[in-house]
Amino acid sequence: MGSPHDRIIIGAVSFLALLVVVACSGETSVPATSSAPRQPSILFITLDTTRADRLEGEAGDLKTPELSALAARGLRFTQAYSTAPMTLPSHMSMLTGLYPADHGVRENGRHVDEKLDLLATLLGEKSYHTAAFVSGYPLAGEFGLARGFDYYDDDFGAAAERDAGQTTRRALDYLAEQSGSPLFLWVHYFDPHDPYEPPEPFRSQHPTDPYLGEIAYMDRELGRLVNGFEGRFQDEAWKIVVVGDHGESLGEHGEALHGNLLYQGVMRVPLIMVGTGISVGQVETPVSVRRVFDTVLHWAGSEREEILLSGRSEPVLAEALKPYLQYGWQPQFMAVGDRYKVIRSGDTEVYDLRSDPEESRNLVGEVELDPGLRQAISSYSTRALEDPGPGDEGLSQEAKERLASLGYITSRSRPALSADAPNPRDMAPLFHDLDIGAAMFIRHEYEQAIPIFTRLHEADPGNLMVALRLAVAHSVLGDEELSMEYFERARQIDPGSIDLRHYRAMHYLRNQQWDLALPLFESVLAQMPERLPALEGLAQVYTRQGRIEDAARLLERIVQIKSSPGLELARLGELRMAQGDTAGAIRAFEKARDILGDEFTFNLELGVLYLADRRLAEAAASLDKVSTSHPGYPMALFKRAQVSVLLAEPDREKRVRLAWAKADETTRQLIENEQLFRDLSFR
Repeated sequence: MGSPHDRIIIGAVSFLALLVVVACSGETSVPATSSAPRQPSILFITLDTTRADRLEGEAGDLKTPELSALAARGLRFTQAYSTAPMTLPSHMSMLTGLYPADHGVRENGRHVDEKLDLLATLLGEKSYHTAAFVSGYPLAGEFGLARGFDYYDDDFGAAAERDAGQTTRRALDYLAEQSGSPLFLWVHYFDPHDPYEPPEPFRSQHPTDPYLGEIAYMDRELGRLVNGFEGRFQDEAWKIVVVGDHGESLGEHGEALHGNLLYQGVMRVPLIMVGTGISVGQVETPVSVRRVFDTVLHWAGSEREEILLSGRSEPVLAEALKPYLQYGWQPQFMAVGDRYKVIRSGDTEVYDLRSDPEESRNLVGEVELDPGLRQAISSYSTRALEDPGPGDEGLSQEAKERLASLGYITSRSRPALSADAPNPRDMAPLFHDLDIGAAMFIRHEYEQAIPIFTRLHEADPGNLMVALRLAVAHSVLGDEELSMEYFERARQIDPGSIDLRHYRAMHYLRNQQWDLALPLFESVLAQMPERLPALEGLAQVYTRQGRIEDAARLLERIVQIKSSPGLELARLGELRMAQGDTAGAIRAFEKARDILGDEFTFNLELGVLYLADRRLAEAAASLDKVSTSHPGYPMALFKRAQVSVLLAEPDREKRVRLAWAKADETTRQLIENEQLFRDLSFR
């Protein structure tokens, strides 16, 4: 290679070269697929948080016999890369064929753009029956991934995940009931995700490394699934693709888990293909998991050139925007060529993955990058920052808490990109406290969060999120002086921050300073018209100011935005009721009841409205549902007695006596003056 001082040239020829090692035959060309006589059924297995180097053959003594058996009779890609070190963005790339900058999902907890063509929808157009079984809340159907699937199983109960055994059992039960083909079956396993709690015997087999125990358990269940799938389609054409969504750092480069950095531990993932027409072999050329989309569609009969089996080489790109979106640090982008990997995050890192797979020596300044690779990362980073995607305004509190239970914290607005912002690589010691503190904040554990955020603020005084959360925590706990101090520090960091205006408005709302909250909420909504917490806050301000129609108008906007606006419809019903709009109030309450079900607590109000509208049978049914513990129970009994008399029910006198016996000061007077009761004995 010449002297150490020689510059290493990564030429276009070497970058485009494809190296394929075929295990059985020693071929050096890409193993081709033979044309199947009919559309194959396809099993698509995604492995969450699974490092490529923690499978058998790369991970010392770890045994993953099922994955090894698949690789031995199929095609293994040794340099497959995720598009983002996070579950939903990576899966979105596999289900759309797009990088995150193009599909718009940059974090977990985001909703899929309805305009995007998803894999299941396109396969449905090819006469495929489609089904999915996912194991982690980040892939719940509520985020939009269920679109196009004939069946989408995301039943986690009250938890945020389920183990591989449960998912495999459900998938196999489903398979046993299917008689037609072709079938596209997606099964997602979440087990290697933190916390690592493998069942026995895998826990005992890996007492010092439960992460490996989780992988071993998942491997066993994957084998059961594969056997069931192959048994079902043994006389037909079939294909299987197994791929990781991202890995886990496990302490490398200062990161314990994933989501913050772009090093190999989180970005290189397993990728195995096996099935009808797929040759045995190994592909060592870098590939992106997003090409699974094109490959599956090609198998289904679509004309696709950019498939994993095409033999074409291209720069493999990725991003990690969490530190930028949440903390205002440098955004990070990655490009991998034939052997070199580039990371850009304020400065540039270059690694030779062949000689230095641990990425221990930065070769920047010592190698000259191929122009195509350099242009690819430059172009992607520019495009990626043009629109970093939506914030978390549409997420419910429950959704935020479920994501936080898995270690995922979502961001709100987009920070201004500062040239002197920290490099996430240098801030790795703060990752743990940032995640712990944010999870406490989301769970409203403000007293516990304050010491953590205070420590973080001292270490990273330019972190807007930290300053704002300290301001909010002190506000909620009633410390006005410290709250305003941290609001001022946040203003110094980013005076134009929409989050700053929003949180200050919430502070004033909390302290019933309606006139101070009003202009801030209006300013936020002028910039982000569908920011739900601001709409809800402004509706409260309008209500307190007696601007009932303005408040009702905002609630109607909220109802249009939220996926499950039961409580907002109930509040709208109350406002319409206060306006004397009986019909409008009934409509709102009925819709709220349909959404809330057994959690609907406005049966008294709805019963009163039905009575006013002379819908007596419905009034009776609604009033009968008012709980004895409801503070308005005496009023419910009085109104129910009125309805009983109007309906001439046989037990009407008994109902009036009950209302009298349970009456409070207000209803006792109403009963005494009620003309409907004048001929009845109730005292």
